[in-house]
Amino acid sequence: MTETLADTVGTRPPLTLVKNTPTPDPAPADPPAESGVEAVDRADNPLADWLSVPDAPVLPAWARSAASIKANAAAFGRLTWWHTQYHGFRVPKYLVKTVLLAARGFFRATVGLWPTLSAQDHTATVKALRAQVKAKPEDVDLATRLQMAHFERTRTRRWRFGAAAAGVAAAAVGIALADPMLQAGIAGAVVTPLAYLGRGKETHLLDHGAPPLRVDMSAQQLNDALRAAGLLKSGRATEDEKDAPRVSCSMGPVRDGRGWAVIFDLPRGGGKTASDVLAKREVIAQELGVDEIQVIMSRVRAAKGGNAGRVSMWVADDDPYLGKPNPSPFATAERFSIWDPIPFGQDARGNRIEVPVMWQSMFFGGLPRRGKTFTQRLMTAAGLLDAYVRHYVADGKGGADWMPMRAVAHRLVMGAEDDAIEALKAMLAELLVEMERRFAILRELPTSICPEGKLTPEIVQRYNLPVIFVTIDELQEYFTAMEREDREQVINDLCRIARRGPAAGFVSNFASQRPDADSVPTKLREIITLRYSTQVVDRASSDMVLGKGKAAQGADASVLSEDHVGTGVLVTGPASYVTVRADYLDGTGFALLCQKGRTLRQAAGQLTGDAAGDVTAAADASGVKLAPILSDALEVMRHSPRMFTTDLLSGLVNLDEDVYGDFNAERLAAELEAAGVKRTSKQVKISGTNAAGYQRRDIEAAVPAEILLAHG
Repeated sequence: MTETLADTVGTRPPLTLVKNTPTPDPAPADPPAESGVEAVDRADNPLADWLSVPDAPVLPAWARSAASIKANAAAFGRLTWWHTQYHGFRVPKYLVKTVLLAARGFFRATVGLWPTLSAQDHTATVKALRAQVKAKPEDVDLATRLQMAHFERTRTRRWRFGAAAAGVAAAAVGIALADPMLQAGIAGAVVTPLAYLGRGKETHLLDHGAPPLRVDMSAQQLNDALRAAGLLKSGRATEDEKDAPRVSCSMGPVRDGRGWAVIFDLPRGGGKTASDVLAKREVIAQELGVDEIQVIMSRVRAAKGGNAGRVSMWVADDDPYLGKPNPSPFATAERFSIWDPIPFGQDARGNRIEVPVMWQSMFFGGLPRRGKTFTQRLMTAAGLLDAYVRHYVADGKGGADWMPMRAVAHRLVMGAEDDAIEALKAMLAELLVEMERRFAILRELPTSICPEGKLTPEIVQRYNLPVIFVTIDELQEYFTAMEREDREQVINDLCRIARRGPAAGFVSNFASQRPDADSVPTKLREIITLRYSTQVVDRASSDMVLGKGKAAQGADASVLSEDHVGTGVLVTGPASYVTVRADYLDGTGFALLCQKGRTLRQAAGQLTGDAAGDVTAAADASGVKLAPILSDALEVMRHSPRMFTTDLLSGLVNLDEDVYGDFNAERLAAELEAAGVKRTSKQVKISGTNAAGYQRRDIEAAVPAEILLAHG
């Protein structure tokens, strides 16, 4: 999924190679059939050269795919609308210009017709008589003959002109009394030929407008930019310097959507490769006069007709990752199969990006408040709409982002307190036991059912082995809160799940704000196959998330800005990456998906674990509304049978600071009492310490009886 134009525009087709191996001796006239030489390879075949030509495409580049045709049709529509607006605003100007041209045409017509209108005669006879009269002005007879000849010559012209004048006058009166629409039509019929007659060689009625291009690009500019970046020898290539090195463009530069596309080869002999061009992205962008986020470059591989020196470049007119976010298709979907690629987002050119997650593990990183968690939830959302996906979720922050998963998750760990860390360790131990159990089952299955030793959709349902989605957000919160021994044990467990789990149907989905060696160890990050990073502070941080050396290849998340919320760099392989504007799924939409997922699992008999025993989730599903303080307190105490008041308050503030930021012990007690909580004891004992606190059973006792009965 590398960002490349070679997949869609102007790629050179693969050659149909025909073997023509020279031989030292002349080939026999009739080679034996067992020689294995094909007919097209024969030296005496007159069609050999014709049969070895490339299989050139018949259609132009823009017509080779439905997406390209659609994009070009949309671009044509935008261009037509622009010209409509451009000329529409200039209609008054065009009307004035037309009147002026018609006036000039009327003058020219009058000048041309004046000899006729003035009854002038320039025949040879009249000219001869005039010459004689001029030579003999005293010859009265000659002057009389001239007048008679002129009179006879122009007599009919006078009455014809008079009749024409009378006709024009009558027409003018008739037009004045006619319908306005008819008047306009006649005026147009008169003015149009006059305006045409009044035109000049340099006179044009319509202005020649062209849509302004924010970025203009030519082959010369490309060469100058590469030369300034040190990728070509110094010195500007001119007609006087024909031997100066220049790139050869196999396509473009041409307009492609909202930008310029070009595919070029570096000249041989310079020692530069396509990788060198990718490493100079920022310099090239500066020389082209654009931001580096607008320059998208990649190598063109041999499979697409490329070589080590061929580069595909697309330069956008403006920032392609800004604007209204694209809604996720999951917001309106009813079902989804996790075995299909997951709709993830769009690249700079508007192409849909889909990510297959089966047999994969994923890592999301980046700065806070850049849409990292929202993007990570897209992957989990896909599993919500598949009833045969079992979710294990841990959120080190313990906020509201993952709370809706209580309706679906087999295991849900919230926060990074001591009890949550113990719950996380127990969850990982359960996953490892399940993983080994699955491998034991898969080993015993015949190859007719399990041909590759891996999970299949048929095995999932036949043996009730649902795909397991392991989602852990804010990993750094757990690692920084753990003791060294616990930290090493959890890291080893996660590595085992990420390394061996995919074959057993485990999909790992991890995220961290700080992907450094202390927060997320290298040995865990390096075995994860899919990486996604929102904005980070520098190239080193980008490489920590996406992999060592990725920034030099062009996969650099540090070029993103604060405005690129929900946009990141996705790496799907050693040489495959794409900058993606992820689809948008807000918290409300995610909560609705969790309810859909619960309904699907109840219908399929797959609602298990914590979700099956969560009374708050059951209340939400049954339409019974619990008091917010009740459901939130139960959520904070998810892993604790008892909790000190101070810890409960801290957990509530972490859950929703806007609501609980001003709470104190007295107000908390009043709110819980109003919700029906009756405390059996105001003191609780934890680890040998007595202090004011709450029992979880007291809060659960306030849940309406109909929910408990329906829940079983």
